[in-house]
Amino acid sequence: MKRVLVTGGCGFIGSNFIRLFLSKAPAAQLVNFDKLTYAGNKENLKDIEGDNRYSFIQADISDPKAAASAMQGCDLLVHFAAESHVDRSILDAADFLRTNITGTQTLLEAAHACGVKRFVHISTDEVYGSLAEGAAKEGDPMSPNSPYAASKASAEHFVRAHHVTYGLPAVIVRGTNNFGPYQFPEKFIPLMITNAMANEPLPVYGDGKYVREWIHVEDFCEAILLAAERGTIGETYNAGSGEYRENMDVIATILKMTGRPPTLVRHVTDRLGHDRRYAVNSAKLRSLGWAPKKRFDQSLEETIQWYKKSTAWWQPLKARVITSRT
Repeated sequence: MKRVLVTGGCGFIGSNFIRLFLSKAPAAQLVNFDKLTYAGNKENLKDIEGDNRYSFIQADISDPKAAASAMQGCDLLVHFAAESHVDRSILDAADFLRTNITGTQTLLEAAHACGVKRFVHISTDEVYGSLAEGAAKEGDPMSPNSPYAASKASAEHFVRAHHVTYGLPAVIVRGTNNFGPYQFPEKFIPLMITNAMANEPLPVYGDGKYVREWIHVEDFCEAILLAAERGTIGETYNAGSGEYRENMDVIATILKMTGRPPTLVRHVTDRLGHDRRYAVNSAKLRSLGWAPKKRFDQSLEETIQWYKKSTAWWQPLKARVITSRT
């Protein structure tokens, strides 16, 4: 019976991955290892709490004893746990260094000692930096521009080093901007949706013409699962949708779908070092048989409907974010 360890499984992408994995691996045992920081929420997995294939450990990935204990008998480790909000990394990078770099190194050491058969590290397109044109391929240089992106690039280097030096069977998956259910409401799309629903201003950095490649979280989780099962050890895979949108276009669509006026838009001082455009070439992963199934506009409408039905989930989280910043 396969034993799987997922770090950061109470977060947005991690919780969606756990739900997908359990639906496709009925004989597996899955352990969710999560510190439950402000963005980790056990409510994200309330529907599977009674599943006897699922168990939860609250612990810090930077704790060597906790990491080694959780990893005993583990066949597959999927590493999501990370500080991920760029704005927070600009204000204070310390947590990003401790979790994203030191935490990853701690897991790598434990995985090597415990003989983990496959270590799947989840990274981001932000490690490539801003692209004026074209789409980044896996072998292109990293050029991270925010403390968050720098911490993720550094973590990748440690993963590669453990593979080359110690033979750790590792695979890296770089995702583009995810959206969908259970995304923490400080992130761009859920922030715009929930503000629009409440008739509150929609804050837009600078001119709003920043371009992102949006992928629905379920498509991204399918990509991760495929890379875990069929990806070549030591390789990195981009997972993007090919659907690019300027921020202002996304906002205009959200306002139209929620029936709110454009006058809610408020342009605010731009983010420091704001990357203008992200884009990745996903041909390598597609060659394994993966392709995104969800189109942006339809998925955005479904996401809006989810937030409309889930006010009891996101309102307390949003209040917590506001309180923490006042």
